[in-house]
Amino acid sequence: MKIAIIALTEQGSKTAKRIGSGFIPTPSLYVLNKITQDTCFTESDKSARITLFSEPLQQLVHQIFKQYEGLVFVMAMGIVVRMIAPLIRDKHSDPAVIVIDDVGRFVISMLSGHEGGANQLAHQIASILHTDAVITTGTDAQKDVIVGIGCKKGISGEIVKKSIIDALQKVNRKIGQVRLLSTIDIKSEEPGLLQVSQELGIP
Repeated sequence: MKIAIIALTEQGSKTAKRIGSGFIPTPSLYVLNKITQDTCFTESDKSARITLFSEPLQQLVHQIFKQYEGLVFVMAMGIVVRMIAPLIRDKHSDPAVIVIDDVGRFVISMLSGHEGGANQLAHQIASILHTDAVITTGTDAQKDVIVGIGCKKGISGEIVKKSIIDALQKVNRKIGQVRLLSTIDIKSEEPGLLQVSQELGIP
């Protein structure tokens, strides 16, 4: 998913940077020009995928709304509502929209939860920030299972997937109830685990 993160404040830019560090490839980061003097941005940061903007936020949002599959706004929800309202068309074509408070306490799936992938994106970001995803769509709000996975290096995705399904059956749970797949840091890039995560659509 091609993602952009937009921040307006010093604290918001720090939260945005934390979010960006958890994705590969790194999302594009749009930061209000006047806050870039803050020390949270190094010269290497500024030369990466960071765009400094000084134009009105509404103008920026109009420019990038259809350029990305996911838009992450680190700011008040009221601001976001006013910015995107004229641009919303339908759930099949609108990007996923996530809203996060400046300190990263709540990650809210705001637009295109199912079709656009906002619910899954919200869970991914919440995992990075070690906080809560706020999901209001009925079926996804009921996903309350986190599956912990330990495995040997080089394990196949097929074995991982079968193990997950077998474990869920033993506790009378279904794959549709799983919110997250979890493992230790050194296993986070294990190909078999990443394959299953992608196949099942579970972060």
